Amino acid sequence: MPTADDEQATPEWAVAVRGLAERVLGPRAASAVRFAPLDGELRSYVYEADGGVLTVSATDGVSASVGLHHYLRERCRLTVGWDTELPLPVTSLPDSPRRHGQARVREGYYLNFCTFSYTTPYWDWPDWEREIDWMALHGITMPLAVTGHEAALHTAYSRAGLDDHTIRDFLGGPGYLPFQFMGCLDGFAGPLPASWLTRHRDLGARILQRERAFGMTPVLPAFTGHVPRALAASARAHRRGWQGFDTWVLDPADPLYTRLCTEVARAQAELYGTDHRYAADPFIEMIPVDADPAFPGAVADATLAGLLAADPDAVWIMQAWPFSYQRDFWTDDRVAAFLDAIPDDRMVVADLWAEYDPQWERLDGFSGKPWLWCALLNFGGRTDPVADLHGVPAAVDAALASPHPPAGLGLAMEATRNNPVFFELTADQLWHRATDVGVWLDDFVDRRYGGRGDTGTLRAAWRGLLDTVYDARGLRIFPEQYNGIITASPSYAPLHGGLAELRADVARTLWYRPAALAAAWERLVEAAEHDPGLTAGPLGHDLVETGIAFMARVADRYHLDAVAESVRRDAGSGPHLDRFLRVFDDLDRMLACRPEYTFRHWESKALAWADGPADADVLRDNARRIVTIWGAAAGGSLDDYAGRHWSGLVGGYYRDRWALWARGLDRALAEPGGVAAERELQDELRHRAEQFLRDGPAPPPAGLAGLAAESRRLFTAYAKQADALAQPPTDDDHAHDRRGAR
Repeated sequence: MPTADDEQATPEWAVAVRGLAERVLGPRAASAVRFAPLDGELRSYVYEADGGVLTVSATDGVSASVGLHHYLRERCRLTVGWDTELPLPVTSLPDSPRRHGQARVREGYYLNFCTFSYTTPYWDWPDWEREIDWMALHGITMPLAVTGHEAALHTAYSRAGLDDHTIRDFLGGPGYLPFQFMGCLDGFAGPLPASWLTRHRDLGARILQRERAFGMTPVLPAFTGHVPRALAASARAHRRGWQGFDTWVLDPADPLYTRLCTEVARAQAELYGTDHRYAADPFIEMIPVDADPAFPGAVADATLAGLLAADPDAVWIMQAWPFSYQRDFWTDDRVAAFLDAIPDDRMVVADLWAEYDPQWERLDGFSGKPWLWCALLNFGGRTDPVADLHGVPAAVDAALASPHPPAGLGLAMEATRNNPVFFELTADQLWHRATDVGVWLDDFVDRRYGGRGDTGTLRAAWRGLLDTVYDARGLRIFPEQYNGIITASPSYAPLHGGLAELRADVARTLWYRPAALAAAWERLVEAAEHDPGLTAGPLGHDLVETGIAFMARVADRYHLDAVAESVRRDAGSGPHLDRFLRVFDDLDRMLACRPEYTFRHWESKALAWADGPADADVLRDNARRIVTIWGAAAGGSLDDYAGRHWSGLVGGYYRDRWALWARGLDRALAEPGGVAAERELQDELRHRAEQFLRDGPAPPPAGLAGLAAESRRLFTAYAKQADALAQPPTDDDHAHDRRGAR
């Protein structure tokens, strides 16, 4: 046991890390772990284990957590991922010589404003406690902290003279708050329940308290110029649009801009304190409302002046996403003019999509500003398993070797809990340099399953995934392109001159051999059958993701075949259509075996925050809307943006849409151009969306046999299609060109 002298030397962060150790190891094993301070300018740890006692010395709480995790990985062959069952099965701590670790960069950044809509909006404290532990174990030092910001806005706008009802109407629905904070929309899908305000104010404070206890430096939101119309009416303000939504933004020349920026920061500090880091993105996907080249600099001046008035130590964190997303406007000169308007020590730029579209190379390291190399990968919480694993270490190495290297690395996904191998590899770059992704992957697999299962089979399965879905080198992984037919909005366009384009879309999703993916899938199924208990942990997640990967491509091909055969016959091909729709039912059964792949799990988390029927109505609507039509009506620009393969969506909502499409196929084929049939289909799709918002998903499938059995059933029924998937469609395109000219 620790002595009195030990207790006096114990650093403040040790309490937080001890609590983490207990949650990870259980109280018995954790009692054999000691923590001590370590001098050093860079984040570092030293661990040593002797006689069943582990001592971790570290410069800070995050480094101590990383040291503990690295000991578990290296000596116990165990890791803590998003899906790991805790506590770990550790009964004793094996001896280890002294091992030293040092971070490659100062900071580890985490999260994206959108994550707070697409993953975390309905989380409670146990969810957040588990997530903060994950952050600490993986070296995160700068988490974006958005939860509860609505309470700060409510306070600031109350002081500006607005009443409670007006403010909660402006803030809108809880599921959309991060888009409100970024200035993209207001007053949508609300009003914000009063109970949400108070309960999330308290939750936000608890989150920040725990993050700070580890020594993290949370990044809190800041004012972007976006205001309620009641204030815009009496100020110098501009109307602007985003994805069909109109908002009002103050002109930086209006003194109210700086005053509100200050007031929001002060209100937030009163509620939550401050770590002097503020996230603000005044142009996130909206071109500046004034064409004057000096205007962005004026916005920067007003924003920084407002922050400094509230906090003289303020540093602005800004996402570089606009420079990528709206590159036609954000020319090199415009970006330089904007960044040059801000002192270097007052801004940190997050290069948000650096794994695919790095802006640091184009913009010469952001004009001397400290910056963060970030990986995004996931947009909207899409469940597609896909990534370029090989590209991550090389991209990070190139950035670190540049004349102006990043101050930190980050994970800036729009949603978590998907493609964990990609994010684990990226997080590992904070402390380790991976020289061989294949070797890294073998270690990842061994630790992920805790030594259970047949190591050779599991490694072979993952090598198959590395050669297929995780070898997406150079692939643009983005929602605004074809990502598979299951979650796509049905249309008759391919019947009338669009079949060649559909063929090309389907072909682009298969940059690998389907048989290799099928072989990897079968090995995971075999591992689950050998040890069914593994499916409760990470193997269950991996089985579902791999099943989605294969079945999505089966659905693509079956749909293409149905279209081609129906066009050839000038009538809907019943057998081909039935075969296509059956995929939805069969896949839905597998998805239903894992709670986080069910829509009902998402909705139940939302409804847990309801304080009465009115709250429930708002929360239910938000949960259903954002993963389907997103906006006010089906068919909008964000329709199906989230694209989730969830039970209740796949076998219900998505299948029903394609069944409507199949039902009208004969009419669409018989009619020149198919204009009336397309109009009728879109009307029916809107009605189906409204029905889903009103009634929710159908009951879950009955008689499920467990994930291992349902995976085997699915594999047996469809894996034999692997060779057919690899064959390019050969129907005569000229016939379809002729049809397009009818």
